[in-house]
Amino acid sequence: MTSTDDTDPRPLPPEEPGPGECCDSGCDPCVWDFYNQELAHYRKELALWLARHPDAA
Repeated sequence: MTSTDDTDPRPLPPEEPGPGECCDSGCDPCVWDFYNQELAHYRKELALWLARHPDAA
């Protein structure tokens, strides 16, 4: 399927933590750890989506 209809929407990137969301106290996990995990997942999903929709690149 190569159409970009509503049944296969382009993945959206995660929202980066805002100012003040990280307390800089070394929390484990940190909000940045969660963000980086979500970003890695987004990049994989986007690569798969782009493979299904080569004209969208």
